[in-house]
Amino acid sequence: MKNIFIVFLVMAVYTAVGAQKGNYVYFMKTWNFIQYYHPDVASGKKDADSLFLATVGKINEKTDENTIITFLSQNLTHQFPELTVTDNPKEVLAVNQDFKWFQKNKRISPENKQLLNDIYNHRFIAEPGNKDKLSEKKTPEFKKDENLPLAYRMLALAKLQGTIDYLYPHKYLMDKKAEMYFSDWVEQAVRCTSRKDFEIILTKVVAAMEDTHSFKFYNELNEKNEIFHRLYFPPFDYVIKDNYILITELLLPEICSKANIHVGDQITEVNGQSVREIIKQKKELLSASNPETLLYMMSDFQRNLIWPDDQPRKDLKIQSKDHKTYHADTEFVNFTDKQQRAVVTEYIQNKTRRRQHYKIDHQDIAYFKINDVFSLMNNIPDEKLDDHMDAVFKDASSKKAIVFDMRGYPDWGGFVFHYVYKYFSPVENHFGKYYKPNIKNIGTYIPISYKEFGTYYPDLKNKTIHPYKGKVFLIVNPETLSMSEWNTMNLQNVFPQAKTIGQRTAGADGDISIIKLPGNYTLEFTGNGIFYYDNTQTQKVGVKIDEYIKYSDDDMIKKKDLELERVLKGLN
Repeated sequence: MKNIFIVFLVMAVYTAVGAQKGNYVYFMKTWNFIQYYHPDVASGKKDADSLFLATVGKINEKTDENTIITFLSQNLTHQFPELTVTDNPKEVLAVNQDFKWFQKNKRISPENKQLLNDIYNHRFIAEPGNKDKLSEKKTPEFKKDENLPLAYRMLALAKLQGTIDYLYPHKYLMDKKAEMYFSDWVEQAVRCTSRKDFEIILTKVVAAMEDTHSFKFYNELNEKNEIFHRLYFPPFDYVIKDNYILITELLLPEICSKANIHVGDQITEVNGQSVREIIKQKKELLSASNPETLLYMMSDFQRNLIWPDDQPRKDLKIQSKDHKTYHADTEFVNFTDKQQRAVVTEYIQNKTRRRQHYKIDHQDIAYFKINDVFSLMNNIPDEKLDDHMDAVFKDASSKKAIVFDMRGYPDWGGFVFHYVYKYFSPVENHFGKYYKPNIKNIGTYIPISYKEFGTYYPDLKNKTIHPYKGKVFLIVNPETLSMSEWNTMNLQNVFPQAKTIGQRTAGADGDISIIKLPGNYTLEFTGNGIFYYDNTQTQKVGVKIDEYIKYSDDDMIKKKDLELERVLKGLN
């Protein structure tokens, strides 16, 4: 009888927590709706965070939807002007806007449905160019090892929910079960007892956005080394594939020799866990627009994100180049040894230097590296820059081929936008559609017109055109991110004959938006919708590629440059 009572008690507790979880989620939905639409709150007259914190403590398992609406709206204006907001754009991205959570909810009274509809129909419209007041707020400081109070944990999750619902244009591309997962994460956040556990929940919410702009959120975490098991580094460099880790360089040969590890070996398991399963677990904690970019980002030795535990020795299941399978008991290092640290530091510096200094040097090729085009200015005075760039492109036009290496972030925004356009492009260069937030209806997005100069191309008077008839190659990979993707789309249209070669790009075009979360976390995410002019999606997909270039294990080990080989082949 006693055992039966305990079982019923446990069931009752979990039922109460589950009910409270649902009420918290509904509370967040309602609060976000009010903070983005109600004139009192969206205008900043009343502070949204203060409203949340003053009200969230009243929520329990017995709180129903009507009570939540009353709690949040009772001190706000209920009387609105007769005129409603009119917003009828010719073209709009409105797929994310969904009010079924209250309009189709039978438990909500007709009066409260009318109130929420009135709020929306009389929503606040911000002045163009105004900064988001919410992002400028200061939140209390908390010790880095201290768990946030429940109210602030809920506020952080509510802000993330609001960001996804109202500020993230690509919510519609997220997993269809994301809202169900969010509800579970709210329940976990209610019960979590440590900062580490709460940070894991935050990373899961951000990872669900599947946005490469948000990838580096992991670096905001106080417990990132423990969460991602970054305390020990392998004695080798590597590249992560779908189901194995390829060893590409031995950094500490003595340690590798003791473990019988060689360049070209494939690690298929770590401490009994398959690499495929490890990648799946990491995907739940890291935001990336596509699988290729996730693996590329995790393959960075310095990030050290792939390992599943903090054991200083790991049992690695190895498949050798001659197809033998064995287990390698391998020592990992934490670089307290100065000599080991010096060796690895020098390796990383040399690797970085090689990438920075990479160029294609060929008499028949004009080569432009997008993250090193600022050097073309070479201290040229502003008044002479136009003539200088004309001379640069005139020389490039004399070559058989022009190569734009887009594997990096542009260090000079004006290179493609102004100068490539000025010299090579037709006056009208309709290469993409840039959807900005619709200030008349937050949560929807409208395209910037080509009549507005400054987004797609500059307004140049008496522009001349110098058509280039030679071959053009655009080299891309997951480092082709954001503005680099936008510039690639631009170049593809300026040069219709261009061949885009390489690997899938980061799939995160558009400008970065930023929100601040309680606990001193900053989240960056894609804030604009970017499409090709024919409406082809770029978010998650990346730019259009004519020829995918796939590297074999041997190509990577030998550090081959298959893109260069393809360009040279294309010259003939």
